[in-house]
Amino acid sequence: MSRLTERLLPARLGRPFRWLLGSSWVSNLGDGIVLAAGPLLVASLTDDARLVALGATLQWLPPLLFSLVAGVISDRFDRWRVMVTANALRIVVLAVLATAVLTGHVSISIVLPVLFLLGCAEVFVDNTSSTLVPMLVARKDLPVANARVMTGVVTLNQLAGPPVGAALFALGHAWPFASQILLVVAALVLLSRVRLPRIERTGERRHVRHDLAEGLRWAATHPAVRTLVLTIFIFNITFGAAWSVLVLYAQRQLGIGAIGFGLITTMGAIGGLVGTGCYGWLTRRVTLGNLMRIGLIIEALTHLALATTHTPWVAMVIFVVFGAHAFVWGTTSATIRQRVVPLTLQGRVNGVNSLGVFGGLVLGSTLGGLLAERYTVATPFWFAGIGSAVFVVLIWRQLRHLDQGDDDAVVEDAAPA
Repeated sequence: MSRLTERLLPARLGRPFRWLLGSSWVSNLGDGIVLAAGPLLVASLTDDARLVALGATLQWLPPLLFSLVAGVISDRFDRWRVMVTANALRIVVLAVLATAVLTGHVSISIVLPVLFLLGCAEVFVDNTSSTLVPMLVARKDLPVANARVMTGVVTLNQLAGPPVGAALFALGHAWPFASQILLVVAALVLLSRVRLPRIERTGERRHVRHDLAEGLRWAATHPAVRTLVLTIFIFNITFGAAWSVLVLYAQRQLGIGAIGFGLITTMGAIGGLVGTGCYGWLTRRVTLGNLMRIGLIIEALTHLALATTHTPWVAMVIFVVFGAHAFVWGTTSATIRQRVVPLTLQGRVNGVNSLGVFGGLVLGSTLGGLLAERYTVATPFWFAGIGSAVFVVLIWRQLRHLDQGDDDAVVEDAAPA
């Protein structure tokens, strides 16, 4: 057992990282449960595709509104306290939703604001959490540490959580949300064991606008980070259009129910596990830029294949392939940012990246709901596939900057080029 533990979590990563990882994994299980239960609750209250897509939009809108501010707060204040405060807000909001469901007072007018408030709290949790790994782990060990964090996302958030959430929802609509409350509390207990090193911050009191501008300027002038933000923004427009109506796609085009919808995410997680096993082999043989190029081609083909199939098992195979791509992309992107961005700027640059991520998702999900309501649930997938293919051609040359991330990674305090 000790040899297995050492292989999975090498001692050199340190005990504080293990506590942080445990907190992350527990929290991801809770998020995975609600990942399936949230859309199912919305779909149980309305069959209007625009409202279903609005549920996804309201979860993705807070990062668009608050990511930059969350980055400033992460860089200005004690990051451990930021995590605790934001998670406490999540507990309160989840308790309100669970109570409304239990008492029979739940409605779409309650669920949608709750999803928005949960998204607001998660902005600060996710932004701050992403800055903790480079505080606890040596630069050379960041790929291993990020792979372990992403393994928790894959196995618990995507693989175990959604089927559990769908099953709990079938037993009683309040159960998934009550379960997440318990898991957030457990994550906070584990987080309380983490002691973070002090960061030397400037004693100068500066206006928030100065800090915001500094983070934006750094991200805009660093070639690798700038390319990552541009790419994720463009491709999340197409991804958001398709995935915002995924629950309706599963029901109407594939003809599967709540448990089947949960299995969609599970298939993606299985693909993520494949990506986990192959990641080290891939990065030793393929440049980062080429990994991204291959992944984006896979993404375009994924949307087109889903648009054409009505067979559940074919769709499940497609989700496995997409899950492997998503893991490789996410792990590589996080490692590049953590290696090249100074600790004092981690929160703000992560905020800029989140702005790209969720700006694309909000635009895409809004468009996806309109397309599905006006035409069919397959239309957003056609838009995603054709749009992704066009975008691949347009940004192809820009992806060469991601190869520079390997060189920048060995520079102790890489400065923007």
